[in-house]
Amino acid sequence: MMSQNWFRHAKSLIVMAHDLVTTPLAIVLALYLRYPANAPVQFEVLVWVIPLFTIYAGVAYRFFRLYESKWRFASLPDLFNIFRAASLLALSLLAVDFALAARGAVSPFAFAFGEKACFLYWILQMAMLGGPRIAYRYFRYIQSGRTGRREHAPSILVLGRSTEAEIALRAIEEGMRRRFVARGVLSPRVSDRGVSIRGVPVLGGYDALERIVSEASEEGNPIARLIFAPSEFTSGADSEQVVATAKRLGVALSRLQTIEFDGASALAPIEIEDLLFRPSVESDLTRLGAFVKARRVVVTGGGGSIGSEICARVVALGAADLLIVDNSEPALFAISEKLTALNMPTSLRAAVADVRDRARLMSLFDQFRPDVVFHAAALKQLPQLELDWAEGVKTNIFGSVNVVDATAAVGAAGVLISTDKAVDPVSVLGATKRFSEMYAQLVDGERATRAGGPRLISVRFGNVLGSVGSVVPKFKAQIERGGPVTVTHPEMVRYFMTVREAVDLVISAAAHGASAAGAGATRASVYVLKMGQPARILDLAEKMIRLAGYEPRVDIDIVFTGARRGERLNEILFSGNEPVVDIGVDGVTAAQTAPVERASMTRWLGDLAGAVEKGDRAASERIYSEAILNFRGAASVTDLSARRASLGASSA
Repeated sequence: MMSQNWFRHAKSLIVMAHDLVTTPLAIVLALYLRYPANAPVQFEVLVWVIPLFTIYAGVAYRFFRLYESKWRFASLPDLFNIFRAASLLALSLLAVDFALAARGAVSPFAFAFGEKACFLYWILQMAMLGGPRIAYRYFRYIQSGRTGRREHAPSILVLGRSTEAEIALRAIEEGMRRRFVARGVLSPRVSDRGVSIRGVPVLGGYDALERIVSEASEEGNPIARLIFAPSEFTSGADSEQVVATAKRLGVALSRLQTIEFDGASALAPIEIEDLLFRPSVESDLTRLGAFVKARRVVVTGGGGSIGSEICARVVALGAADLLIVDNSEPALFAISEKLTALNMPTSLRAAVADVRDRARLMSLFDQFRPDVVFHAAALKQLPQLELDWAEGVKTNIFGSVNVVDATAAVGAAGVLISTDKAVDPVSVLGATKRFSEMYAQLVDGERATRAGGPRLISVRFGNVLGSVGSVVPKFKAQIERGGPVTVTHPEMVRYFMTVREAVDLVISAAAHGASAAGAGATRASVYVLKMGQPARILDLAEKMIRLAGYEPRVDIDIVFTGARRGERLNEILFSGNEPVVDIGVDGVTAAQTAPVERASMTRWLGDLAGAVEKGDRAASERIYSEAILNFRGAASVTDLSARRASLGASSA
């Protein structure tokens, strides 16, 4: 990692040196072209003006972000930045010339630059800055084309509108030409038909997919893969039809995703979680990057579904250092290997630790000194926690207490990942998560009273499609076995999000909490992600069956198993006693929950510890009833063995 970082910095220094060298060279060349050899140029003035102007130019180049993009990705925005920088420098040079004349630094019969020389400098500076960048990009384009032809890369079709398809084709040329050659584009827009994009013809719309794939096979040049352009794959009927057709034809289907840090692209498989019942919520990546960049971040539960995605996002957004905490060594190893392979400049550290171990957490946080902590470690499987309720208390409550206290001890901002099941809870999962929200709010309020500083907030969201234990992998496995697909209740309704969507909005909430608005008079303690309209689990099951190429209740049966302990048919986002606050962030709202006193919290925590030690579940539920408004405990345990058998069906 150190050698890679050194190489990256060395390349940046070479680029900076190139740009700085062009500045005096452009000035000297402009003077040479403008004036004859015997012209009265006062070189004694230029000797000190040019070095100072070169330093000034270096500041201008950085201000106009000439070093934030790689030469191999040089584009119109980069050339426009060069235009702005060169224009500023030419005007500045002209101003310097007038200033020298006004102060008498040059004689009336001599000159330093002159208007025409400044104009020539402007043209030359743009050419010297932009020319090598464009030339290098063209060289890489030609080089990748030769490599692709030599290796006989398999054929692909790009799916997307012309603007999106152009991005995908450029990414294939730059980074994936060795693997694929684009033979055509399919666009949903009629106006795109019959044209070429970067030399690749638009062959038709999505409805022509089966015909084009068949024709390519008959010509002996079969299509090996379909690639959706970035932002093109949505939950619309067209996308679903493409997925079903691709599965029937046996053609691999991927989508192009971009790693925000350096613009590199990679292919990701199309998953059912991409087919939401609504358009995905788009986040302000500029805002997220400004919050995370150059910060030291801790993620607890970093090997889990949510935690690992948080790790990937903060690395992509430019975090300086990342400490990943998890009690599962295999999960920790997996996320560490995944992040290392990205070759990002973030310094990575992984630590095997359990959030229940207070001394271990305090030591880790004290050594690392984080700026932001994302607490994703938790026990989340609703039916399992109904059986092992004490373990839920130990991890979700006392583990969260340890993380919050360790975060407060080092003065960091903290984000506790919660759930919509914490609203008017009826389960162990909901009650323990609501209790952890209350403790985070208590410490946040104490911090505000004493000295202000970073916030400690909680973020609630619903079911995450594709996460470990969610219905998606369960339904996938059942469909692969030929069914039946098991649904707890025909009217069971849930809010759904993708992992990526949830994580981006978690970081958005954290950024708002850290801002002046988040620390203002409202000081909302619980942020809630807007998830649109909830969807029936039954509808999700039917959609997955159809996308697999089968017909529900004809090819694959659907069986209703009955609602389980701690489940309710409909989830809610806010309790009746939680005033809602519009915080002005797309996709996120907030709630002002009732505060609690330290004395009461201390007593409840002590009583919970006693209940866990004695194995007294009834005592724990009495504590929840006292501490949590609108808590409604589930019925007492009556048939343990029957519920253990129900664990094969994962929590919705």
